[in-house]
Amino acid sequence: MGSTAHHGAEGVGRRDLIKRSAALGLVAAPGMGLLSACASGGGSDETDEGNTKGKASKDNPFGAKKGSKLDVVVFKGGYGDDYAKAWEADFGKKLGITSTHTGTQEITGKLQPRFNAGNPPDIVDDSGAQKINVDVLYKNGQLLDLAEVLDAPSVDDPAKKVRDTLIPGTLDPGLQEGKIVALNYIYTVWGLWYSGKLFKEKGWAEPKTWDDFLAICKDAKSQGIGGLAHQGKYPYYINVAIMDLIAKKGGLDAMKAIDNLDPKAFVGSAAAQEAIEAVYEVVEKGYLMPGTNGLTHTESQARWNQYKAVFITSGSWLENEQLKQTPTDFDMKFLPMPLLSGSKLPFEAIRAGSGEPFVIPAKAGNLPAAKEFMRRMLSKEWSTLFAKQANSLTILKDGVDPSVRLRPGTQSTVEASKAAGDNTFRYLYTEWYGEMGTAIEAASNELMAKRIQPKEWLKRCQAAVDKQAKDPASKKNHRD
Repeated sequence: MGSTAHHGAEGVGRRDLIKRSAALGLVAAPGMGLLSACASGGGSDETDEGNTKGKASKDNPFGAKKGSKLDVVVFKGGYGDDYAKAWEADFGKKLGITSTHTGTQEITGKLQPRFNAGNPPDIVDDSGAQKINVDVLYKNGQLLDLAEVLDAPSVDDPAKKVRDTLIPGTLDPGLQEGKIVALNYIYTVWGLWYSGKLFKEKGWAEPKTWDDFLAICKDAKSQGIGGLAHQGKYPYYINVAIMDLIAKKGGLDAMKAIDNLDPKAFVGSAAAQEAIEAVYEVVEKGYLMPGTNGLTHTESQARWNQYKAVFITSGSWLENEQLKQTPTDFDMKFLPMPLLSGSKLPFEAIRAGSGEPFVIPAKAGNLPAAKEFMRRMLSKEWSTLFAKQANSLTILKDGVDPSVRLRPGTQSTVEASKAAGDNTFRYLYTEWYGEMGTAIEAASNELMAKRIQPKEWLKRCQAAVDKQAKDPASKKNHRD
């Protein structure tokens, strides 16, 4: 979600446990985009494979052709798109391939007509509130199986395959029916955020339990400050709190029950019931920042930066997205979701994994260059370029030059990731079942606006699960 990033992106998916690699020195976020709606790369003069296929070599295993053109479309969200421009410049310098670049938040509006016409871009960062759901593109046969890229030699160590240089588990969100069709490029953590400066001024300690969290919200309210801000127009964000509480209370089994479309995923789940009642208590007691239900993500986040609320839910793209609005002494901090009593996962457990899905359309006009571009995205050089431009980590192990200095929010996510160790979790239903994910978000929106209560929220979410379970195709996705 960066700037509309990840409302469903992403965000953004991953597996039960991501083995943490020691060098997870930075944390990444979802929210950028490379978009190119211009015709060149995918235009009629580039659609013939013969026009774009050059001579393959050790340094150019796909035979990307010098003088050809690459059509790049990037979601311009929390990460901006300067990183992509830096990649494109390097690609042109090293391979003689020029790029048409489009950075936008209107992924569906700009790209759906092109996909429909069989003239898609060559590579797309398919993220944000207006992304085209990966499961839909896959079912329509419009995505390339990325196995060829992942099995190619790594740029940094040709003795290794690209897939063997990545943080374990980070490819999982791109799975559709056993094939990797999307590369979730950024390593992200999700949770609560607060201002270290405000905490210091008020004498608050980091809350590790939900009761402690509510106590701070109560104290804040008495001083005219909202307890929790959320990005009301994009209920993806409040689901960070709800779904984290379910996973931490009920453990990985409660999370997998939702991904696996269990008939008791919500109705009949004690963890889901307690989690939604806990979040609703924030609403009932008036701890929400006034007006937050009617705000976009950036509007709500800007008010949070003005100290009008203590906490906000988001992924680790937040810091980069808010650079211009954040006071220099704000001291942004990340906080794992506080615990409900009797939780099966520890306080340090965090939702973490890869976000920001990059895809190569099956009918891309310049497939050799698109595959080579993606291979280079997973090099240390391009991973470091990304970290410099977007203040975030990628899925490449040891992927950032240690000389890169991190901002306070990003640094706090690095520390949280190290503290979590193997205690990381990640839902996959948002990647597998776009329609179900949207229905759950809609129910959360109604709950936060006090139009429904927890019991009805559980019923609506279970109905969305049950509906999805009737689709025979859903049986091809399963978590053990």
